Amino acid sequence: MDNLIRLNIKGISYSQTQTGAYALILEENVGGRKLPIIIGSFEAQSIALALEKDINPPRPLTHDLFISLGKEFQLNVDSIYIYKLEDGVFYSNIIFVNNDGQRAEIDSRTSDAIALAVRFNAPIYAYDNVVEKAGIHLDVIEEEENIRRAANNFEDDLDILAGLENDLSDINEYEGWTKSELETEMEKAVKNEDYELAARLRDQIDNMGN
Repeated sequence: MDNLIRLNIKGISYSQTQTGAYALILEENVGGRKLPIIIGSFEAQSIALALEKDINPPRPLTHDLFISLGKEFQLNVDSIYIYKLEDGVFYSNIIFVNNDGQRAEIDSRTSDAIALAVRFNAPIYAYDNVVEKAGIHLDVIEEEENIRRAANNFEDDLDILAGLENDLSDINEYEGWTKSELETEMEKAVKNEDYELAARLRDQIDNMGN
């Protein structure tokens, strides 16, 4: 994979301008550039749930079905890669492999590909020209307005990156709550299938210690 760059999931931020939209932040393994990808609320919840291994949904999500299918038909996700950015849309492929070593490359929405990559512990890549076009160094941008300006330089749709540095552990609205109250709220969130909130509450509980 000579021209592919390994990416890691940095976090998921709430949209400041679009209802029901989120920014999934990918960061290159070496170099520090971050790749913001706009995703819907369902996809954000699915990815967040997969990242938080200790939160179990009352019934499987759509992406969870691929785990069962993979086990049944001896398929695994080898890797996923983002190969194009066009008109604000990221295009991705998923590499499937079976126990005999046979490989298949399937086109996919980037949010779905990443949701599966997390579940199968598969690496995430992007072509270097995609990272060059869409990647930004958020660590050198401090003002919220500057974040908006930097995002607008490569895609108008990325205006929602204001406040991007906030990730799933940012949960100041629950400051002062007791551990018992947070656990009760987390149980309600799981029951209501609000897995993004459940994950954030779990982070808050973990930060409190025992």
